Amino acid sequence: MNQELAVKRLGELGHGTRMSVYRLLVKAGNNGLAVGDIQERLKVSGPTLSHHIHRLIGAGLVRQERDGRTLYCFAELEALKDVVTFLEAECCTL
Repeated sequence: MNQELAVKRLGELGHGTRMSVYRLLVKAGNNGLAVGDIQERLKVSGPTLSHHIHRLIGAGLVRQERDGRTLYCFAELEALKDVVTFLEAECCTL
C-alpha cells in the first residue's frame, strides 16, 4: 500500500453517502446487497447511488457482480484492512 492509494480510499469514504453505502455492505458481509436494496435502504436516487458506488469501485473498496438482471455490490474488506495496516505500520517509531 502506498500513501496515494490510502489517501484515495480514505477520501472516498470521507463522503457521507459513500460511507453509508460501505457500512451497509460491510454489514451485509459475503452475501452483498443488490443495488436496488441499497437504494431502498438509504433512500437515494438511482443516478446518485450509481455515482457513489462507482467512486467506491474506483478506489477498490467495492466490487460488483451480476446475477441475471440483478447487480450485487460487495465490500472489499481487505482493501480497508490494507489502509488500516498502512496507518499502523509506523506507529510509535519516533
